[in-house]
Amino acid sequence: MQKFATLVAAFALFSIPAHAEVETDAGRLRADVEKLVSFGTRHTLSSPDHPTRGIGAARRWAASEFARIGKACGGCVTVEQIDRRFTGPRAPNGVNVVNVLGVQQGTGNPDDIIIISAHIDSRVSNVADFTTDAPGANDDASGVALVLEAARVLSKQKYAPTIIYAVLSGEEQGLWGGRMIAETARARGWQVRALLNNDIVGNTEGQDGRKVTDRVRVFSEGIRASESMTEAMARRGSGGEDDGPSRALMRAAQRVGKAQSDIGLEVFGVRRPDRFSRGGDHLPALELGYPAIRFTVGVENYDHQHQDIRTEGDRKFGDTIDEMDFSYLARVTALNVAVIRELATAPAAPASAMLGGALTSDTQVTWAEVPGAARYKVYWRRADARDWEKSQETTDTKLTLPGVIVDDHFAGVAAISENGAESVITFAGLPPR
Repeated sequence: MQKFATLVAAFALFSIPAHAEVETDAGRLRADVEKLVSFGTRHTLSSPDHPTRGIGAARRWAASEFARIGKACGGCVTVEQIDRRFTGPRAPNGVNVVNVLGVQQGTGNPDDIIIISAHIDSRVSNVADFTTDAPGANDDASGVALVLEAARVLSKQKYAPTIIYAVLSGEEQGLWGGRMIAETARARGWQVRALLNNDIVGNTEGQDGRKVTDRVRVFSEGIRASESMTEAMARRGSGGEDDGPSRALMRAAQRVGKAQSDIGLEVFGVRRPDRFSRGGDHLPALELGYPAIRFTVGVENYDHQHQDIRTEGDRKFGDTIDEMDFSYLARVTALNVAVIRELATAPAAPASAMLGGALTSDTQVTWAEVPGAARYKVYWRRADARDWEKSQETTDTKLTLPGVIVDDHFAGVAAISENGAESVITFAGLPPR
């Protein structure tokens, strides 16, 4: 079996706990994708009851894998299924959509949640065709295999937040599984630190033949889909268009990617919610105000997405396993694991941060105390800069930056644990007027 391993314990990385080790198995990932492809089609409207073919068989297998992972860790992962009937243009007669969840209960607040997700359903050229083989190897068996592998790795350790490994259905019919997990979070009062959605994460050759093996794209919203007019005006006054919670989550993924250079992936932070004119299961979470990002390959091949399997001249179509790169998928999986481990080991981000210093030559930053934080890191940058430029740590909940003119700078605050794990950064806004 091929293995990709990143041994973080050998490096004194400032933001990764010293005990952390990321090890993902390309052979296991391949086996999981092969198993998912073996169900023939995983179309949302395919049979929920057939023992070996269709969406139902695939979901039952995913549930059995979560159960197997839970048994291996002494019951630390339990299986839950949530379902709801949806009707829409792509399912005019309605269909029961089922999400399969592996729940790794945390040691802290039970409503403190991190979610990693992927969709299990597949399709061919005709979105209504639920009988033709739709292997969906990359879209999105790759993401489901990643979620299962993340559960195998992360379940070896306990964390304060609860980690939910979500295998979603109904994405191709209207992001229904994503909507259901987001609305479940709201109904249950979950305090979602992060949602990492993985959709099309297993190929390295693009439509035009270019190879991209060292980059993964991470999409995030800037202006929040969920904000009220009052919140929009506060953002406008603060200049926080590039600093919402999801953008901060994207930056955290970039920071972890740089710290874990052995993984060998550049995190290309794309400053839009999703690919141009397309969408994924993280979008319903954004609509409800949860920080969510999407991981997708560095370059896509559209001949191998949503296509009937066929050959036209020398051109092959179809989302088949031979078009995938499992070494690359193992590295994207390792990155997801590293990001979750960092966020799950860190305290929560400060609930709020305020900026002060009008009519002075200094900037004052104050923020809400975070339970479990050993210290805080205040970041700032010039107002014309994209990324944070400077930082300073403190054990207080306020900091004055002498000579940093507030008109010309943005600031934010992260909470840090005793072992150096760091939360996402909370942008410092204007105080209420």
